[in-house]
Amino acid sequence: MGGTECRRRSGVFREQLLIEQGVQRCSVPSILRASLPTVMTDYQHLRIDTTAGVRTITLNRPEKLNAVNPQLAAEFPRAVHEATADDSVRVVVVTGAGRGFCAGLDLSNPALSGASRHERLDPYRWVGAWVHAVTQCDKPVVAAINGVAAGAGFGLMLACDLRVMHADATCTAGYVRRGLSPDAGVTWFLPRLVGHARAADIILTGRDIAAADALSMGLVSQVWAAHDFETQVAQYATQLAGGPPLALALSKRLLLASAEASLDQQLREELTHIKSCFASADVREALAAFREKRSPVFTGE
Repeated sequence: MGGTECRRRSGVFREQLLIEQGVQRCSVPSILRASLPTVMTDYQHLRIDTTAGVRTITLNRPEKLNAVNPQLAAEFPRAVHEATADDSVRVVVVTGAGRGFCAGLDLSNPALSGASRHERLDPYRWVGAWVHAVTQCDKPVVAAINGVAAGAGFGLMLACDLRVMHADATCTAGYVRRGLSPDAGVTWFLPRLVGHARAADIILTGRDIAAADALSMGLVSQVWAAHDFETQVAQYATQLAGGPPLALALSKRLLLASAEASLDQQLREELTHIKSCFASADVREALAAFREKRSPVFTGE
């Protein structure tokens, strides 16, 4: 079965697989569970589908290993913003079509070619906008790294909240191989994930990192074999989609703020956010479910 057909079938049958295999720790609300997959087609280089509250954004330039050209550069932030604004979306999965996750800049058609001086000097143009879109999304964003992630693709996977990897995939900063310094937030995210010394090694050597090594150094949290990678991603994302949306959003904000906040600032923000959670219907539902010995059904109210 080809990769495109496998992805199509995994979308259609994702919920059936999850129910049969009993993997959910929180119940998915019936409005999500009953919804049929929806596919959005108004993008040239993205495939968008939504199943059971999981919005999957697939970079779709497989012949170029999903390398970034101007159209893809513009489309991706828009797709993430749309997912952020849609309350029916609980989780966002970012992946790539074919053999690659994202191979970085398409050097045959670079995203900054033809740009005005103002556009070239904009610090958030192109992949900076990708990083902002992902970090500002209030839903968990999962990078499903199905193949090579290099350059800006490496930065994209680092910007995501959760990273899971195909056992045969590799990732690399790779910039120095092309005489370039990093972008896409690589020098911000990477030291925070693996420490300064290891980040320097990865960036300055430009070496490839195998999935097993990415797991051992904490770049990714899961590595799954080729034969069930897509099924595992679907299970993982759908389990997340059954979680409490407000608590997930506030937890993500706290994690992002912690990189720059003092302990006192973080304690105050934690107290503020947990008070918001205690006032929510989802906490009342969690307590009722605990008493009744059943799985909670969270609505985000």
